[in-house]
Amino acid sequence: MSTARQLRQLLENNAPVVAPGAFDGLSARLVEQAGFPAVYATGGGIARSTGIPDLGLMSLDEIVKRLESMVDVTTIPLIGDADTGHGNALNAQKTARAFERAGVAGFHLEDQVFPKRCGHYDDKSIVPTREMTQKIIAVRDALENPDSVLIARTDGLAVEGYGPTMERAHAYMDAGADVIFVEAPTSVEQIEQIAKDLPQPKLINMFHGGKTPLMPADRLGELGYSIIIIPSDTQRAAIKAMQDTLAVIARDGDSGAMSDRMVTFKGREEIIGTDAYLELDKRYGV
Repeated sequence: MSTARQLRQLLENNAPVVAPGAFDGLSARLVEQAGFPAVYATGGGIARSTGIPDLGLMSLDEIVKRLESMVDVTTIPLIGDADTGHGNALNAQKTARAFERAGVAGFHLEDQVFPKRCGHYDDKSIVPTREMTQKIIAVRDALENPDSVLIARTDGLAVEGYGPTMERAHAYMDAGADVIFVEAPTSVEQIEQIAKDLPQPKLINMFHGGKTPLMPADRLGELGYSIIIIPSDTQRAAIKAMQDTLAVIARDGDSGAMSDRMVTFKGREEIIGTDAYLELDKRYGV
């Protein structure tokens, strides 16, 4: 069964699907090993892992190579971040095909102006509704696997307000999106109202410190949210852990004082499956 089919079955039978964010092969492995049914390949996390902000600065090829490395070491569905499709409708078709070849189970496409900004940054700009619906139609035409899950994201709340954003959301679903993603609601009441006004399958972005208040997964499921992504929390935790370790090394000359907060050498090798690779090396050795 393809991971795209797995994702569709999860949405039908096990919603809400909680998909923590990952940004490389190691973090994707950790999400799977923690027992989550899907992993979200955060575009912002991938960008920041290279030391740059989430401002649409990475090329499509760079992003696809990272997605391939994540798919290669996991078996659960991976949900990708296609940003704006990296240009117009034809660019979006190219992006969709590249994501599909990389093994991504589904991805979201957004209505920001290219190059985009992180959804929780200020001063965003969005394209006309017609331009986005045409892009969705183009992407749907480009996908070869009918199970690939197309998620349409709108950043309209911060630009046009609630009413026009709901009109966009319905238009995007009518154009062929499988799931709608209204980015950055700013209150519990708004999250609940979106659920009432959009009975279609929905994705919501839940991460600590953003513009959207945190709500329990069970409650979001009751409201009808099908997918819950937590994009950046794993990376932010890793950054803090590295900062703490570096501070101890700078102070002591080694990381011994941090030993209880670090995975062991053996534990790290177990996470990445070193023994299995070594067994394969023996099998194919000469």
